[in-house]
Amino acid sequence: MQRAVAALALLLAAPLAAASLDVQVTTAGGAPVSDAVVYAIPARPIPAGHKVAVMDQKDRMFVPHVLPIQTGTWVEFPNSDNIRHQVYSLSPARRFQLPLYTGKPAYPLQFSKAGAVLLGCNIHDQMSAYIVVVDTPFFAKTDAGRASLQDVEPGPYTLHVWYPDMRTEPAPQSVTVGAGANAAVTFVTK
Repeated sequence: MQRAVAALALLLAAPLAAASLDVQVTTAGGAPVSDAVVYAIPARPIPAGHKVAVMDQKDRMFVPHVLPIQTGTWVEFPNSDNIRHQVYSLSPARRFQLPLYTGKPAYPLQFSKAGAVLLGCNIHDQMSAYIVVVDTPFFAKTDAGRASLQDVEPGPYTLHVWYPDMRTEPAPQSVTVGAGANAAVTFVTK
């Protein structure tokens, strides 16, 4: 009897027939857009829980160049170079400046406001990257213009896209994900 109750509890705790949402992002000419962040905003908010992401510094570059995270996520900024960096952002979504350092700062930073955060280094002007903070756990970054959002729960969503050097956001698209049914969407950028 206890095993049956435990099995039932596991089934109820799992997402009901989650699906994937496959997204393609292209230019008007049909070229794929890499490093685009696609994200699906559900009708009801989903809390982040305690998540930690990493924005490293290697060979005088931020790695990755684009880091998508959910609102409320903490980000660590290790410095894997053998020189010092001073990471900063003047973006409205998260302003900060870390002191000059090597290794790993003593504490991560929390990103609690949605938006694109442009990073720089006060010592190395060529260094730049983005942290894209979104109000949903359903997000992915494109590789060769394609991304797949996994374990999307059934229901209605508003699908958005963001990418570096974006002039205007393509119009958000409404999509309804059915139980266990995968969906596909294409964004054409301007």
